[in-house]
Amino acid sequence: MKNNFKISTLLPASPERIYKAWLNSKEHSAFTGNTAKATSRKGGAFSAWDNYIIGKNIELVPFKRIVQSLRSTDFPVNVADSHLELLLEKSNKGTKLTLIHSNIPEGQADSYKQGWKDFYFKPMKKYFSKSE
Repeated sequence: MKNNFKISTLLPASPERIYKAWLNSKEHSAFTGNTAKATSRKGGAFSAWDNYIIGKNIELVPFKRIVQSLRSTDFPVNVADSHLELLLEKSNKGTKLTLIHSNIPEGQADSYKQGWKDFYFKPMKKYFSKSE
C-alpha cells in the first residue's frame, strides 16, 4: 500500500493570501473551524485540530511553498514524522494548491488523503470565497 499521495485544488484567493493564512494561528483556526497554533518562522512548531496534528516548519518560500514535518495522534509512537509539502501556483481563478503528503505510516494514506479533502480543501474553499 502506498504511503504517500499528491492532491490539488483551486482556491479563490491569491497565493500570498493562502500562504499567510496557513501560517497564522487565527486564520488557520478560522478556515478549519478548529483550534490551530501556527507560525511563519522556519523551524517553528505548529499544531492543528486541538493538537491532533503537530509538527514543524522545515522550509518556507514566501507565497510559493511550505514544507512541514507532521504527525498525528494516530501515528504509532515508533514511526518518524511524515512530510507535507504545499505548492501554491497563481491561476486565473485564484491559486492552485498542490499538497504532497509522504512518509505516512503504513495503511493510513487513504484516510489522510480523504481528511485533507474534507477538513482542509472544502472549508478553505468556503473560507476564501468569503474573505477575498
